[in-house]
Amino acid sequence: MQKKNSRGFTLIEIMLVITIIGILAAVVLPRLTGRTEEARINSTKLQIENLCLAFDTYELDNGRYPSTDEGINSLRTAPSNTRNWKGPYLKKDIKNDPWGNPYIYRYPGTHSKDFDLFSYGTNGVEGGNDDISNWENKQ
Repeated sequence: MQKKNSRGFTLIEIMLVITIIGILAAVVLPRLTGRTEEARINSTKLQIENLCLAFDTYELDNGRYPSTDEGINSLRTAPSNTRNWKGPYLKKDIKNDPWGNPYIYRYPGTHSKDFDLFSYGTNGVEGGNDDISNWENKQ
């Protein structure tokens, strides 16, 4: 015996809904993914600019940029051999880039006249066309 007022969905209705959801996901997800990567790149460029400003302020106070060994942490904690350190030069601790890798600082710079500061970008490896740096980041 079958009830007349059965309130379930047919298999065709369920398949139709699943197909519609699949089509929406195929259209929307690539757009969101592209925006996420673009946001990471822009965030990295902005962070590098902020770090460069902090390094420039450090240099004004101390007459030199931090050595490679002193590195980025010298913007938050005074190195032992500085007399005019007036930091911290950053309000917050330095975090990794948006891909979870540390920013790379080198002094003296080989690409920039002062220092090199960069992120390995999406692939996490130096080289390629996805690195983001202070020498290529200038407008």
